[in-house]
Amino acid sequence: MTSTENLKYLKLTELAKSYKALLFDVDGTLADNMAAHKASYVAVAQEYAIDLDPNLIDETAGWPTVAVAEEIARRYHKSFDLEVFSKRKSAIFIERFIQDTKPIRYVQQVLLDNYGLKKIAVVSGGSRSTLNITLAVIDVKDKYQSMVCAGDTPNGKPSAEPFLLAAQQLGVDPKDCLVFEDGDPGVQGAIAAGMGWVRIDKL
Repeated sequence: MTSTENLKYLKLTELAKSYKALLFDVDGTLADNMAAHKASYVAVAQEYAIDLDPNLIDETAGWPTVAVAEEIARRYHKSFDLEVFSKRKSAIFIERFIQDTKPIRYVQQVLLDNYGLKKIAVVSGGSRSTLNITLAVIDVKDKYQSMVCAGDTPNGKPSAEPFLLAAQQLGVDPKDCLVFEDGDPGVQGAIAAGMGWVRIDKL
C-alpha cells in the first residue's frame, strides 16, 4: 500500500473496532472497477443507439443493474427489455473487464484482518454470478458469512432492506453493523437501516 492508502487503512481499522459486523459494498468499495462498469454500460447503451453519459452510473452507484437500465430508458426516452439490457451489460463486463479487476487494498485488508473476528457480509446491487467472479479475482471469496445482492430483497439500495437482511443473516443488531460504501445510495440505505457507515472514497 502507498502511504496515503495506509493512512486510510488505519482510519478504517480504528473505525471498525467498536462494531460487531462489517458490511461491504463491492464495486468501487472492495473492487476498483467502477470505470469498467461505466464502460460496460456505455457499450451496451451504444447497441441501443444511446449515447450514455457515464455520470449517470455515478448517480446510481449501488443500484441493481435492472434499476439502472430502467433509469437509462426513462432518461433517454427509450423502450427496451430491461432484463435483456442488464444481462448484456453483465456479459460485456465479464468478457472484457472482470479478470483485470484490482482490489482497493486499504478496504480489502480491513476485511481480511477481521475475517474470523467479526461477522462479515457483502451487500451489493450486482448479480450473484458476477459478484462471485469479482470476489474471487480480488481474493476475498469465502471470506464472509452473508452475501446480499440484486433480487434478494424487494427493493435494493437506497432502501434499508439489503442491509437489514444481511444483519438478520449474520444475527447481529443493525446498530452493531458498520457499512463500507462509495456511493450515496448505499449510505442512504445504511442510515435508513440504523447502521454506522463510512464513505471509503471520502476518507
